[in-house]
Amino acid sequence: MNKVEKKLDVLCLGAAVVDIPLRPVSRDIFDIESYPVEQIAMAVGGDAMNESTIISRLGFKTGLMAAVGDDAAGAFILRSCEKDNIDTEGVTVDPNLNTSINIGLVTADGERTFITNRNGSLWKENIEHVNFDKIKEAKILSLASIFNCPLLDGKTLEKIFKFAKEEGMTITADMIMPRLGETLDDIAGALQYVDYFFPNFDEACLMTGEKEEDKVADKLYSYGIKNVVMKIGKRGCYIRNKDGVMIVPACKGITAIDTIGAGDNFASGFIAALLQGKNLKECGEYANCTAAIAVQHPGATSGVQNREMVEEMLAKYKKDYE
Repeated sequence: MNKVEKKLDVLCLGAAVVDIPLRPVSRDIFDIESYPVEQIAMAVGGDAMNESTIISRLGFKTGLMAAVGDDAAGAFILRSCEKDNIDTEGVTVDPNLNTSINIGLVTADGERTFITNRNGSLWKENIEHVNFDKIKEAKILSLASIFNCPLLDGKTLEKIFKFAKEEGMTITADMIMPRLGETLDDIAGALQYVDYFFPNFDEACLMTGEKEEDKVADKLYSYGIKNVVMKIGKRGCYIRNKDGVMIVPACKGITAIDTIGAGDNFASGFIAALLQGKNLKECGEYANCTAAIAVQHPGATSGVQNREMVEEMLAKYKKDYE
């Protein structure tokens, strides 16, 4: 069988949306006829969009696979991709869809809630929007968040991942909490193909029914995942594979001002480190440093602008742990 040329390092599959964050707002917003905030502006968001943006900035040939509408929000996403040199051949512009727009209300003390469109592109993206020929062109397939696009369900992901493995690809995946009450068993067929899985600890606890790190990681590992890379907040990441357990500590001295997109940045850093041929511990360190930069800036993609920023943070990280 003739293998397709790997023109891309990574293909990020998942959601591409427009975010409109409003901050700061108070809980009595409806008691005021005209409510002023510091800024109202559109920003790109969504797990796959965030990952593709950061990985591209870190110097790798990155493609986005998502569905958007033939509308102003969709055009905004495509312009952002062009700005960050993201391949958009895998993006479906579907005239029957409305591009998902999320309105974020953030209080002065950091509490937040999101207003979302249940009929937007994130909810409607499905197997028909997946270009299997485009998947062949990448070395790594990143499913940016299992459960985020509900129609990319367990059976659909199993089909996609099986195909990617037949093409010799590495598969990475993140996860959010299920939107429709799905369980790990619902995605068991897909998880067996995953090489690197990036859940955060709180989500993993709820999904596994366990409360201790080792038991949570063991339960996830039992689904056939090659490497469970669990984000454990300020402690760093907990890695479980056939060789045992490793904890890679977080960066020291970081004051977080916005944790939105921290997980996407972590996954992006880890994938970028894989592409550089780093070992598992080094990948964890690189991921921690990428996330540490992100949380010090508002918004998911305003922090990491280039590889040099991560290398500088990594140098400090290594010095701190000498």
